[in-house]
Amino acid sequence: MSRIKDLAKKNSLRLRRKRRIRGKISGTSELPRLTVFKSNKYFYAQAIDDVAGNTLASVDSRAMKLTVNKENVVQVAAKLAENLKAKNIETVVLDRNGYLYHGVVAAFADALRDNGIKL
Repeated sequence: MSRIKDLAKKNSLRLRRKRRIRGKISGTSELPRLTVFKSNKYFYAQAIDDVAGNTLASVDSRAMKLTVNKENVVQVAAKLAENLKAKNIETVVLDRNGYLYHGVVAAFADALRDNGIKL
């Protein structure tokens, strides 16, 4: 029973961080918000224009048949950078969705920078 309580507490703390971050950032068509989500199996990212409520570009590791680890999110970031450049988007605001900036989230952000997207 304590394992379930630990997972619930961990998730509630992430959601509190998520709300705190989302209160400070917003995306536009020129400077979209890049949000990430990671599950135990897959990694998802999308660039969002919050003013119009549109998703400008998205990519997920499930469609690419990749699991979530540091090596694979580099490939996901390269694909997203390609999609963003096709839409003439050079700069984004990173919304880490309550996740701590380390591991796969940091590897994803570094790979985006390496592919020419400014965060």
